[in-house]
Amino acid sequence: MAIEIPRELLPVDGRFGCGPSKVRPAQIEALASVGSSLLGTSHRQAPVKNLVGSVRERLAALFRLPAGYEILLGNGGSTAFWDAAAFGLIENRAQNLVFGEFGGKFAKAAAAPWLEAPDVRKAEPGRSTRAEVVDGVDVYAWPHNETSTGVAAAVRRVPSDGALTVIDATSAAGGIDFDVAEADVYYFAPQKNLGSDGGLWFAAASPAAIERIERIAASDRYIPEFLSLKNAVDNSRQNQTLNTPALTTLHLLDSQLEWILAAGGLEWAAARTTESSRLLYEWAEASEVATPFVPDAADRSPVVATIDFDDSVDAAAVAKVLRANGIVDTEPYRKLGRNQLRIATFVSIEPDDVRRLIRSIEYVLEHTAG
Repeated sequence: MAIEIPRELLPVDGRFGCGPSKVRPAQIEALASVGSSLLGTSHRQAPVKNLVGSVRERLAALFRLPAGYEILLGNGGSTAFWDAAAFGLIENRAQNLVFGEFGGKFAKAAAAPWLEAPDVRKAEPGRSTRAEVVDGVDVYAWPHNETSTGVAAAVRRVPSDGALTVIDATSAAGGIDFDVAEADVYYFAPQKNLGSDGGLWFAAASPAAIERIERIAASDRYIPEFLSLKNAVDNSRQNQTLNTPALTTLHLLDSQLEWILAAGGLEWAAARTTESSRLLYEWAEASEVATPFVPDAADRSPVVATIDFDDSVDAAAVAKVLRANGIVDTEPYRKLGRNQLRIATFVSIEPDDVRRLIRSIEYVLEHTAG
């Protein structure tokens, strides 16, 4: 017999996926109000360039950019940025910290044949690793947050003369507070905390990073036009992209940035995600059948909570019941193979909905015991 969770226990919005993430209804309404005047128009004309300019200004405000830092953008999302970095940001060799899927993918891109083999520091799933200064490394790279495992790592500049600190922020940007001056490149696609679609990448870049980009572009290295970071710098300064950008993505992002900034900026957003994730971790620590997957509390992500269950619970069955009741995308990352739930606590997700989610999980566990 199917388990029906009482309506009073259910979240108002049952979307807890780790990407693409929940898009707030207000964003959809804002897009609909301008759709006929924005969508289908030239990306070289004022309406679109003004939108790109607004996004860049609001990202600069959100991240509290120091003097000389610039917001860059380009087509293709973070996956394209990894290859672009291999062509136009890594001079000779990278050190890549790998504690999840995204870190591993950048490490593969950094193994390009024109570069020296990267120094890869790999941690066991659920744990993090730290950068270490190595002679000859000119880019130190790691994710601020790993969506696959729920591990977060601090953004701290590596004290190596001339080297760049490059941070993948796709699932962290807009949801975890940090000091952008501790990074030279803080890059991301906007489909997580920033409540938009994929297909574009953005980066907060330091003067040193821009100088590196321009120097490599002026060398004899072959760089495909689509993956040229120099092209991205030049076009971003004109509030445009090399190719036609996804206008829906830009508008959803702009609306989300406006909402976050009006509510209190990155400090407010981080407090909100921390509250939501803390509810889940404290519940798991108090549970007889669940435990946080990430053992070190200092490594636990405030925006993606991974909760393991013991053998008495079939987490896949729990997720299936939740989905049947409108609570979706709580399944674990497929490659981990864990008996767990993975729950996004991105800034768009209401903390009260997390409380209701916990009550719904408890209801399912009570009605499947034995």
